[in-house]
Amino acid sequence: MITLAIVGLLSGIITALSPCVLPVLPAILTSSVQDGATSRRRPIAVVAGLVTSFAFFTLLGGLLLSALGLPDALLRWTGIVVLAVVGLGLAIPPLGELLQRPFERIRPIRMDRDGNGFVMGLALGLVFVPCAGPILASITVLAATNGFSWGLVALTLSFALGIAIPLLAFGLAGQAMGSRIRFIRERLEAIRIGSGVVLILTAVVIATNVAEPLQRWVPGVLASAQEAIEDNDAVRSELDDLTGREEQSAAVGAMTFDECEDAGGDVLRNCGPARDLPGIQEWLNTPDGQAIDLDNLDGPVLVDFWTYSCINCQRTFPYITAWDEKYRDQGLTIVGVHSPEFAFEKQVSNVEDAAQRYGIEYPIAIDNDFETWREWDQRFWPAHYLVDTDGTVVQVHYGEGAYEDTERLIQELLGAEDSGTVEADPGSHTAGRTPETYVGYGRLEYAENAEQLVEDQPAQFSYDGTPGEDRFAYRGEWTLTDEYALTGADASLTLNYYAADVHLVMAGEGTVTVTSKATGEVTEVTVDGTADRYDLVTGEPMQDIIDISFTPGIEVYAFTFG
Repeated sequence: MITLAIVGLLSGIITALSPCVLPVLPAILTSSVQDGATSRRRPIAVVAGLVTSFAFFTLLGGLLLSALGLPDALLRWTGIVVLAVVGLGLAIPPLGELLQRPFERIRPIRMDRDGNGFVMGLALGLVFVPCAGPILASITVLAATNGFSWGLVALTLSFALGIAIPLLAFGLAGQAMGSRIRFIRERLEAIRIGSGVVLILTAVVIATNVAEPLQRWVPGVLASAQEAIEDNDAVRSELDDLTGREEQSAAVGAMTFDECEDAGGDVLRNCGPARDLPGIQEWLNTPDGQAIDLDNLDGPVLVDFWTYSCINCQRTFPYITAWDEKYRDQGLTIVGVHSPEFAFEKQVSNVEDAAQRYGIEYPIAIDNDFETWREWDQRFWPAHYLVDTDGTVVQVHYGEGAYEDTERLIQELLGAEDSGTVEADPGSHTAGRTPETYVGYGRLEYAENAEQLVEDQPAQFSYDGTPGEDRFAYRGEWTLTDEYALTGADASLTLNYYAADVHLVMAGEGTVTVTSKATGEVTEVTVDGTADRYDLVTGEPMQDIIDISFTPGIEVYAFTFG
């Protein structure tokens, strides 16, 4: 239990330092001046309210909603409404006085000073959706399946305490600036109104999910730290003891799922027979909502566990939807098992909206009771299992990444002779085309000027030559992370490729200009926020060099070719 408590604390700290907290961060930073005076205790009250409601409703929220027969999204929308109401009370003083009257005689929750801060913190805790790792996954699933124990309570409290430490630092920093900067001291009433507007905007941002593109940006150093802390043998063993998790014995000679994942996903392995899909409440994207039986499918299957508010899952969607588009007609079936992290994710209409938002057209199994999750001995969002035509799991991967390995194995199962360059259906793609090319440093292979690379901070790249075949070069300012490269001033890429089509996975907002040296043609592509695959070039197979210039703020993940 001590090990898990320490890991929970560290995991919470990392979570609070990640972009997942962006929607609630403005409210934390401005909390000390939201009552018209810089209150030293108010940031403490706000953060205390946040971690209290987050811990309590993470453990008991689903159980309470189920027992009372209330909608799964009630808690989230209650938090959003409370934030908006408190914001209106701050932004419109007469309304604030009216809202305060019912609480004037109830000191613990009075609507002024520290009391108002605690109420606001309670609301923030209801809408706070942190990044999902093995720790939070274990807390969520155990709480949802009534697997309560003192170990679970200790893990939840330590995770919440870890979240509180950086958030409290942010709040106290805002308070310190407010008390020392004369401009703020002289305009507290105006700033109070402004902070009310911040709260209203926070409620709108959370309700409309407009912050998702920014939340998906996670520095490589934080992702690596979370993986090192949460996904190691000692922590896995502790989590297995806490959850009572016992992997089903595989067939003779087969590896367990964990052993397969540890061994790497670069080759087909025998990870034992695929499991069933029990307890599915509803199917989306199937004819008339019909259920899918893995035993009745002729081709290979990719079973992907996800939940729609999980930022880590969202970053995998461009790759998985691209595989569905490319390989469905060749026999691949992708089944997305949606096992909810939070109560509001149990609402099927929310899952349908998310599927439409991210372009998910493959079948989705609604696993609200985690029966399929437990059948597959799951512990991660996201995670996928590749199954061959004989019903044997041949690749297991937890978390993000391994996209190139997974696609090569899909191609191999579909009958490709050379999984690196040739599709199962050569007539639909260019034979011998340029291989998939990653732009982040985690899987960087084909950059001509990689020696100029600086990890996780802005760097200036220069290149005067012409890249070799199937290679590219950076120019201008780039911030390279493990998964992607973020564009800065005058950022551009020069790519030497052979293919009919060139696609680029990108996120953020901005404009991309593509110039062909062979034809002189100039094309503009608009990146509209959601991570997706964008077409840069379409046409006949050709060898060409293209210059690609970007406006600042675009996340560039990987090239794929057709």
